[in-house]
Amino acid sequence: MYDKLGLYIDGKWRPSHSGRTFKILNPATEEVLGELPNADSRDLDDALAAAKKGLEVWRKTTAWERTKVMRKVADILRERNETIAKTLTLESGKPIAEARLEVGAAADQFDWFADEARRIYGQTIESRMPNVRNFLRYEPVGVVAAFTAWNFPVVLVARKIAPALAAGCSIIVKPAEDDPAAGLAVVQACHDAGVPPGVVNAVVGDPPFISTHLLASPITRKVTLTGSIPVGKQLLKLAADTVKRASMELGGHAPFIVFEDADMTQAVEAGVKTKFRNNGQVCVSPTRFFVHESKAEDFTERFVAGVKKIKIGNGLDAGVDVGPLINKKRLDWINDLVEDSRRSGATVRTGGQQPSGFNRGYFYEPTVITGLKDDHKIMTTEPFGPVALITTFKDFDEVMRRANQLPFGLASYCFTRSLKTANEAYEQLETGIVGVNHCAIATAELPFGGMKESGLGREGGSLGIKDFLEPKYASMLMN
Repeated sequence: MYDKLGLYIDGKWRPSHSGRTFKILNPATEEVLGELPNADSRDLDDALAAAKKGLEVWRKTTAWERTKVMRKVADILRERNETIAKTLTLESGKPIAEARLEVGAAADQFDWFADEARRIYGQTIESRMPNVRNFLRYEPVGVVAAFTAWNFPVVLVARKIAPALAAGCSIIVKPAEDDPAAGLAVVQACHDAGVPPGVVNAVVGDPPFISTHLLASPITRKVTLTGSIPVGKQLLKLAADTVKRASMELGGHAPFIVFEDADMTQAVEAGVKTKFRNNGQVCVSPTRFFVHESKAEDFTERFVAGVKKIKIGNGLDAGVDVGPLINKKRLDWINDLVEDSRRSGATVRTGGQQPSGFNRGYFYEPTVITGLKDDHKIMTTEPFGPVALITTFKDFDEVMRRANQLPFGLASYCFTRSLKTANEAYEQLETGIVGVNHCAIATAELPFGGMKESGLGREGGSLGIKDFLEPKYASMLMN
């Protein structure tokens, strides 16, 4: 598989100029899956030149033709679902069932934006002068540099490429180095669907080197990232030097609020399923569970019981609910956070260690912690792992204040039977996304994104294409 991939530049797969490569590991076994080329400065210059050339072709392609090509990409992804899903599981460790759903979600992105390509509307603006006409149109922003995270390597690459193609932009995408082949499968689908050379390009290798080089170039006109808040801030600084457009989908620390009148079965089932999806390595994963004090012990007991039923293992094995963490660094990070919580006086109700029976792999038990204070490190730092933090609250005002006190603002959840409570929570929670009585909040038709330090712009929905378009108006004197 890896010998057929590499850097994808100007419609061709190729090695790097330097010949340097990096290894990709299976996080469940720690075995080397393969190697891919490490892009150097000459490779990046080639990608920039190709994207500049591809832009001139693609921006002149009609929206109807772009739609047809993008629908082919979606069809190819669905046809190759099983093959791509297996690659995804091997590289990321996630269960194969989750991997299949992710590939399907990637296809949905192309289907959605295929339609959005035909809905880029201009505007006529009434003039104050009788002999002047004012017109507004939207044009592609230009060459896009896109950087994606390792937790959803297929759908995140699709989230970047699909709106760029719909808007008429060309793109250079840099998939995460932990699981690049899964993301590169989307690039291959674009190639096979007939996307012209230079319109979609892909480079892999050292993230700081690649981002610095691409963002220093005047050819790049927009940067988009799905990643951590520190990386997002660094890319924003680089983008500021040449005043590039920026979209950032960054981290979170999502509150999950269980009000006194909540359907407890519904809240527990949704909480367990969503918290431990992809082993908690999800930017919208609920982490801070605020449960009304009158329901706290009941909720916690039922939640812990549900967590204890989760089966850990290799994502390719039948019946596995959670696989390993992505790498040793993440494993050490989670272990350190849990140990810090113990030292701070919190109680680990279940989990809190690496499971027995695994001699290799970056596995960690699904963990529930209670007895935490809001200033504990794990309550103020995004865990990004299989750890649920349960605390209590007395009333609505208190829980709103505590839910909003962090600089994060990506997603939040609340469970209540009261429409009044739900609406007040929706209005007061300082997050870009609010899930009420369910947690299925990330689909192609919804405008995904956060507030505060959790990001800029939106991905998906009718808003998703806007960040890839530049408004231009003309005011014409009609002689």
